[in-house]
Formats: sequence, structure tokens, C-alpha cells
Amino acid sequence: MGRRSGQGVYREKLRQAPVFADMVGSAIRIPSLRGFDPLRCVNVAVLLTAICLSVPLLAQDTAQPLAAGGASAPADPVSDPQSATIGTTREKWNYFVHETASPLTFGAGAFNATFSQVTDTDPRYGVNSMAYAQRFAASLTDIASENFFGDFLVASALHEDPRYFREGQGHGFWSRVGYSVSRAVVIRKDNGEETFNFDNVLGSALSTGFSDLYYPATSRTSKGMLMHFGIDVADNGFVNLAPEFWPDFRDKVLRRHH
Repeated sequence: MGRRSGQGVYREKLRQAPVFADMVGSAIRIPSLRGFDPLRCVNVAVLLTAICLSVPLLAQDTAQPLAAGGASAPADPVSDPQSATIGTTREKWNYFVHETASPLTFGAGAFNATFSQVTDTDPRYGVNSMAYAQRFAASLTDIASENFFGDFLVASALHEDPRYFREGQGHGFWSRVGYSVSRAVVIRKDNGEETFNFDNVLGSALSTGFSDLYYPATSRTSKGMLMHFGIDVADNGFVNLAPEFWPDFRDKVLRRHH
């Protein structure tokens, strides 16, 4: 009786062995290709490449500011076309950190998240409170990544000055509006010459590709990414209206009441 029982248990184990083998195989097998997204892998590679490039770019100018007694202060939008450029990589890094940590970044993030929430447009996380938090975080990441790729990485590599140079008073209103918007595709180089704005265009392209890592699947379409890129490029031009006209408003309106 014991011999037969032992044989029965043995046969049962043999019968279950393939199932057990499949379970073990599934546990140690490389993740299924059903969830594999090659575009995301490309974006991760782009991010890692950008980080690897930024380290030597930043390091190459470290000695100069230290020898001068510290890093240069971040630059703000300027009115004087002859103003000293921020030509070193460290100065551009400081500029990137300064503009990204500005309260205006959080204001822009809240505005973008609110607009996307009300209109239920990309990134389409939904319309509840959690969706708004996700949109706000995504907007901040969009701004930070575009600043990093454009105003630091591309500007450093191509020797472009990421600051906005005001046309200022002495020009007509519409002339200044046109000038501000045109800076979306025109930028000043470190040597003072004007050139195509790779900072904005290429930086926006890299930022758009990077957003594929955290945007929901419904917003990671070719059409959605193309719209994201186009809006980013154009938005940079219209955002320039603030530094162009804000000093006038501040001087003529706010200070008049103090």
C-alpha cells in the first residue's frame, strides 16, 4: 500500500513538472516583448547621452570661474545689445538653473496644467484631481527638460546665447511684438551675431521626445508629439512678450503708485 502511494505521488510530481518548469521559466525569462516600447528605449538613451555630454561640457569651464573667485551670476533678459555674453558652459548652466528654479516656472506649470485640465487636451491624464496633479508635474518636467536641452546643452554646444535681448523703447509697439515673436527662430550667438535658433527648435524637439517617457499612452501619438513640438517652438516666441514689455509696465505703472 505504501509502495503504491509513493508511486502515485511520484507520478503526480512528474505530471506537474512541466507546469512547474513553465512557472520557473516565466520568472527568470526576459520580460515579454508585448510591453516593449522601442521609442521609449530611444528616449532613455537620448537622456543618458545628454547627461554624459553635459558633464564634460560643464567640467571644461570649471577651472576658470573658480580661479576668478567663484561662478558667474546667472543672467537675466537684457536691454543692451552690447551686453557681455554668457559664453562659458558654467555660465549657461547657471542660467539654466536660475530660470528653471524661478517662481515663473511654477506659475507657467500651473497655467499649462489648468488649461489642459479644462480643455482635456494633451497630456490626457483625465479630469479628476489626480489628473491635475499629473498634468502639473508633467508641465514642470516639460519646462525643465526644454530649458536643459535648449538653454544649456544645445546653447553650450553651438555657442548660442540663451538670454532674451529686448528691443526696448524707441521702437513701435507692433515692431516690438514682431521682434519678440521672431526670437523663436532667431537667436544671438556668443560673438553677438544672429543665427537660427537651434536652442529653441532643437531643444524643443529633444524635450518633446523626452516627454514620451511620462506622457500617457493616449498622448504618445505621432500627431500629438508633432503638435507638442510645434506649440513649444511657437510658445517660446510669445513668452518673450513678457520680458519685452514687463519693464515698461513696472516702471510706468507700478512705480507710479509707490
